[in-house]
Amino acid sequence: MSGTETNRTLVVGAVILSTFFVGFGGGVIFPILPNLGVVLGISPVLVGIILSANRFSRLVANAPAGVLVDRIGTRTPFVVGMLIQSVATFGYVVAMVAARPEFWFLPDVPEAWFLGSRLVWGLGSAAVFATAYTIAANVSDGGSRGANMGLIRGGVLFGFPSGIVIGGLITEFGGEVLAFAVATVFAILATAIAYASIPETHVDGDEHRSVSVFDVDTSIPALTVGLVNFAVLFAYIGALFATLVLFLQTNELSVFGFDAQASSGIFMAMTVVSAGVFMFLGGTISDRTGSRVPTLLCFLGTTFVGFVLLATADSVATLTAACLLIGAGQGGTSGPLMALLADLTPDDRMGRAVGTNNVLGDVGGGLGPIVSLPIVDVVGFGPVYLACAILPVVAGAILLGGLYRETGQFLPDVGYLESEAAARSTGTGRSEHAD
Repeated sequence: MSGTETNRTLVVGAVILSTFFVGFGGGVIFPILPNLGVVLGISPVLVGIILSANRFSRLVANAPAGVLVDRIGTRTPFVVGMLIQSVATFGYVVAMVAARPEFWFLPDVPEAWFLGSRLVWGLGSAAVFATAYTIAANVSDGGSRGANMGLIRGGVLFGFPSGIVIGGLITEFGGEVLAFAVATVFAILATAIAYASIPETHVDGDEHRSVSVFDVDTSIPALTVGLVNFAVLFAYIGALFATLVLFLQTNELSVFGFDAQASSGIFMAMTVVSAGVFMFLGGTISDRTGSRVPTLLCFLGTTFVGFVLLATADSVATLTAACLLIGAGQGGTSGPLMALLADLTPDDRMGRAVGTNNVLGDVGGGLGPIVSLPIVDVVGFGPVYLACAILPVVAGAILLGGLYRETGQFLPDVGYLESEAAARSTGTGRSEHAD
């Protein structure tokens, strides 16, 4: 391995390690948050708003974060984003202890603390995600981009299930406050790793460019990839994760004798581990085959099958199979999808394109709980999960239509996409990116 290749590997490894630990911190808290209706005595709609708050704050922050990356580089936004997430995680601890007499000076409004913390978390994660994917794009080429995108996204995902399982167990035996405190420690550790190890990789931007909430990339590639991301995250995070603990309670399903909260953490971990494995495999397959599209369509189909199975699940075995399929579909889509965006986007616009992709993904993930939780109360779980099964099919049609509009091909290879992106950056390509 050459010195340049070694440096690239170290950079990707540093990002993976940082995102692993922040993913762990996020995983610790997630089994608790969907059950806030029971813990705090608040309505399902308010629970959905709290769950989605981080995604809605990212809607405001994603575009500026992407432009900021193209303007000043990746290192500072990445480290600052990690630090903001650490502060937000500590807010969950404050929310749980504010009612205690010894903390009389804190307002006893836990739902407000949770909502505020989720909003602040979203601001930090906007910076982290915009920079992490841009770093991967900067240090990769068409032959390694899919694998690197999958590895970096997998860093969050492999930390996430570890945190989910441990968070559920800590809550079971030590309570919510201890679980949130553990999450805070891991978020701080992630920040320290980022500060010590992440170099600058993206320094060619325009330092005089303004940063605006509305400065999104409206090119066909960015919108196409973003809409696919919207559909996948609406179903996966917005619907499945938001309703799983309630599904287990309603159907009286559990594993290892745990209650619905701890059991939901284990099932979430199954989906995320499956996603992490197939995220790397999907990216690698798309690198080796030289085309992202067949891999993407295959895993969108896997997501469809998983949600159909989930809609009919009536046992632990069926639910396990459904969760594994949905996780595989989401993960196998994610790596190649981000690699496709990088294939289609000139280097100097990658931060902005990632910001646009994150905006649309967060709309999907944010709307999911708000829509799915109240509807489940009215029509039940089956119709909601069947509706989610349709979304990846629609996403596949959007993907093919957008690619054909941009390239004139349904199955363009990676080399062609890279040459087109380079040509567009100099104004000589087949089509121009919209400003």
